[in-house]
Amino acid sequence: MDTAPLIRLRGLTKTYGSADAAFQALRGVDLDIARGEFVAIMGHSGSGKSTLMNILGCLDVPTTGSYHYQGIAVEGLDGDQRSLLRRHALGFVFQGFNLLARTSALENVELPLLYRGLGKGARHERALEALTAVGLPTKLRNTPAELSGGQQQRVAIARALVTEPSTLFADEPTGNLDTGTTREIMELLVRLNEGLGITVLMVTHEDDVAAYARRVVRITDGLVASDEVR
Repeated sequence: MDTAPLIRLRGLTKTYGSADAAFQALRGVDLDIARGEFVAIMGHSGSGKSTLMNILGCLDVPTTGSYHYQGIAVEGLDGDQRSLLRRHALGFVFQGFNLLARTSALENVELPLLYRGLGKGARHERALEALTAVGLPTKLRNTPAELSGGQQQRVAIARALVTEPSTLFADEPTGNLDTGTTREIMELLVRLNEGLGITVLMVTHEDDVAAYARRVVRITDGLVASDEVR
């Protein structure tokens, strides 16, 4: 049985700028995340939590330190290799949904598969399965303007799921939603985590949203200030 962590960070730093203008966003982060965890990453604005999420999601690279994902030394990968890792292992959900406005829900969800070179039939089948999994089998032809905020976020989650990622990164996924819809989206993320075994890493500044996670990591001044398993 493989007991190695899915994600392992050691001495991770990130510095922007140089000389007198240098700003150290991360100052030596050590963190292990196991497969199948649901982790909320919290911190005030400027704490370093978004920088940490960008590095974990292979959208940025550390200045020093190591980042291993499934045993792969990510800090040693070039841009193309990081892109392949994102495409095949990672899914992303953003606060602003990031859907194509004039494109149907089905076509929005199919988009990552188009980049993989899948044929039209296979894309359609996989996208339909993903939309069904998030409770939107009847909204295939609707554009984002014809959907509620919660439905748009479900489409965004389906788009992240369609590539069958092992890890889902959610950046303030309920930031633009009302209380009732927030609850629906968070309950969906919990079901995906517990039912499909997808590792979920979520950035949030809201305690009631973080309460859905089984672990809360708080970042302060570029360091892990606390790490609580619930």
